[in-house]
Amino acid sequence: MTQAVRHDVMRARNLEVVLGAVSRGGPLTRAALAEVTGLTKSTVSKLVGDLVDAGLLAETGPARVGERGRPGVEVVLSGARVASLGLEINVDYLAARVLDLTGGVRFAARRERDNRGSRPKKVLTELQALATEALAETHRVGLEVAGAVLAVSGPVGDGVLFSAPNLGWHDVRPAELLRLPVPVELDNEANLAALGEFWYGGGERDFLYVSGEIGIGAGLVVNGTLFSGATGLAGELGHVVVAPQGPVCRCGGHGCLETFAGQEALLAAGGVPALPDLVTALERGDAAALAACKAAGQALGVALTSAVNLLDLDRIVLGGVFTQLYPWLSGPVAEVLNARLGLLRGAPPVLTASRLGGDAATLGAAGRVVHRVLADPASFVTRAQEA
Repeated sequence: MTQAVRHDVMRARNLEVVLGAVSRGGPLTRAALAEVTGLTKSTVSKLVGDLVDAGLLAETGPARVGERGRPGVEVVLSGARVASLGLEINVDYLAARVLDLTGGVRFAARRERDNRGSRPKKVLTELQALATEALAETHRVGLEVAGAVLAVSGPVGDGVLFSAPNLGWHDVRPAELLRLPVPVELDNEANLAALGEFWYGGGERDFLYVSGEIGIGAGLVVNGTLFSGATGLAGELGHVVVAPQGPVCRCGGHGCLETFAGQEALLAAGGVPALPDLVTALERGDAAALAACKAAGQALGVALTSAVNLLDLDRIVLGGVFTQLYPWLSGPVAEVLNARLGLLRGAPPVLTASRLGGDAATLGAAGRVVHRVLADPASFVTRAQEA
C-alpha cells in the first residue's frame, strides 16, 4: 500500500513537472522534455501521452519539417479541453471572463450596474445569470470549467467578505450565495488584478499594483508571488490616511486616500457625472478636470510614499480607472514621490499604467484556476482515464 501511494505521488509530481515545462518553454518534443526535466524518455513519453489524452497538451506536428529520419513531434498546452471562470463584483459593474488553459479568452462580458445599497442576494442573482451565460458558452465549445474565482472589493478571509463600505455589505459569503455547478472561491479584487497583471500583462516579478475604482485597493507581488499579509488583508491602500483632518470616509475614518482619489471624489471635483465625461474634459483641457486629477495624483503620491518607504518598492503599476487617467495622474504622483523620497533613495520607483486596465481582476481570477490546474494536473488525467 505504501509503494502504491508513493507511486501515485511521484506520478502526480512528474505530470506537474512535464506540464509546467511545456507551459514555460513550449513547444517541446518528448526528447527535449526529457532533457529539460531529467526524466527518462520512456517516462516522458508515457506522461505526455496521458496529458494529451486528458486534453491538457496537444501535438503540433514534427519539430523540423523536412528533417530526414523520424522527426520528434512537438507538444504545446491545449486550449481545447479545460477552462476557468473569473467573476467580479465591483461597485458599478459585474463582469465574467472565461480562459482556456493557454490563457486564451473564450468569453468576456461586463454589465454596468450600480450595486451600492443593493442586497447581496439581488446582486448575486444577476451575477449568477451572467456566470450561467458564460458556462453555457463554454460548454457549447466543448470546454470543461475546472473552477471559478470571484473578485470582490474589500478584505476577504475564509470565504467571507468582511467589509465593503462602498457596497454597504458586511460579513457576507458571496461565493456561497452563487448556485453554480462548479466550485467558487472568493478573493480580493486588487490582489487578483495584481496576479492578472503579472500573468497576462507582462508584469515584472516585483511590483505594487494599485487598483483605482470607487474604492482604492492594492496588491503586492514579490518575486512572482502575491503577498497577502499575516491574515490575508494586506492592500487596503484606499484607507491609508493622507490628511488626518480630511473628509469623513465610508469606513468611518477621516482623510483616507479614497476620499481624495477614488472615482467618486474625482468626478465630484471635476464636475462631471461619469468617467468618460471626465476623460473628455481632460482631453480638452478643462481646468476643473485637470485640477481634480492633480489633487488626486498628489494624494495618491503621499500614500505611495509611505508604501515605498515601508516596502522599498521599485515599481508601481496604476490600474483600474487610473489606467485611463494615467496621462493626467502620473505627473502629480511622480512629483510627490520625487520630492518626498529624494533624500532617502537615489531614484524613485518606476511608475507605469496597467497593460490590462479594467480586465485585470477577471483575468487574475480565471488565471488562478488555470495555474492551479497547471500545478496539479493529476486529477484531470485520472478523470479522463476513468471516463
